[in-house]
Amino acid sequence: MAALIPNVLQMKAEFLQATWETIYMTFFSALISAVLGLLFGVLLVVTQPGGLLEDRLTYSVLDKVVNLLRSIPFIILLAVISPLTNFLIGTTVGTTAALVPLIFGIFPFYARQVQNALLDVDRGVVEAAESMGSSPMAIIFRVYLKEGLGDIVRVSIVTVISLIGLTTMAGAIGSGGLGDIAISIGYARFENDITFVAMIIILIMVFAVQIIGDWIAKKVDHH
Repeated sequence: MAALIPNVLQMKAEFLQATWETIYMTFFSALISAVLGLLFGVLLVVTQPGGLLEDRLTYSVLDKVVNLLRSIPFIILLAVISPLTNFLIGTTVGTTAALVPLIFGIFPFYARQVQNALLDVDRGVVEAAESMGSSPMAIIFRVYLKEGLGDIVRVSIVTVISLIGLTTMAGAIGSGGLGDIAISIGYARFENDITFVAMIIILIMVFAVQIIGDWIAKKVDHH
């Protein structure tokens, strides 16, 4: 091992810290993005033309906001949103500061995925609930979210995997994590074993999310 990954063995503590930082960024940005994305996704479905709470103005604004944020390349978003990050966190460097651009970078993507998942819910079930006098809130929770839960879990898996990738890009501006150690040390110093091991750890995280997510999706799927 000493011959294969000599630099990694000398930086075991740094790798543990970087792995924890990546998990920290992924978990908290995923948690906040899930709330925002779910809210935006539901609102897009119920306010669209023909929706439960049809409101063309609200739908148009939400739709454009989601499209706008999704269109900005993440590496540029990191720079553009830095004043807001500094205002909210007090700095633009570090793992906590990285949460702001990560949230803005991923929740619009998740919102659109949730919207598509909810649109796949059988319209007949929604109409049946309406005919029985169910309130819009009851239909949202008991029909849309309940019937679409399996698909929502599946798109959540894709979102978290994408988020792990974004944390590595955030490492380019000093957010910490495995992306930071792979770029600032492995790539910059031509210590390829560090870059390789960082990649392996990230792949393990991705596979773990995929396996756990698939298991949860099978458990909650109503179809």
